[in-house]
Amino acid sequence: MLQIREALSNEIDSVREQRVRAYEEHAQKVPAEHWNALKKGILSDTDEQSGVELIVAEWDGEVVGSIVLYPAKSDAYSGLVDELDYPEIRMLAVTPQARSKGIAEALVNECIHRAKQKEYKYIGLHTADFMNSAMRLYERIGFERLPQYDFEPANDGIIVKAYRLSIE
Repeated sequence: MLQIREALSNEIDSVREQRVRAYEEHAQKVPAEHWNALKKGILSDTDEQSGVELIVAEWDGEVVGSIVLYPAKSDAYSGLVDELDYPEIRMLAVTPQARSKGIAEALVNECIHRAKQKEYKYIGLHTADFMNSAMRLYERIGFERLPQYDFEPANDGIIVKAYRLSIE
């Protein structure tokens, strides 16, 4: 059975390592410098900033996925993007063996629910073309492109694309 909940303090390091393992499939799709920048970001302690919510998916007692919800006006991307007026989803990760069970969508929907509870009109996220399944998920949920908030983190031609969902 799936349970979505806050990460426990003793789970944070293992959740970060799990994120790296979940993202490793992309390492061969991008230049080494880009992968290293991405890996550094998903291992960073930005998920411990004030107001940031680290949310996990537990399946039959095992943490199999996670997502980070940054509050509005936070520096979710270490200065690469302007601070936005709405919460931002980052670092969605599901272990390879737990995929295709609706876990990623449940994690995204939890973030949407939390943003609605705080009466935000929008929720945003950034992703890249090489994360094909994530992009399909976000577009299926109804996220729309906001190219004015795109950025290029590693100066290698790979654009991290901005999306936003209206949740009014």
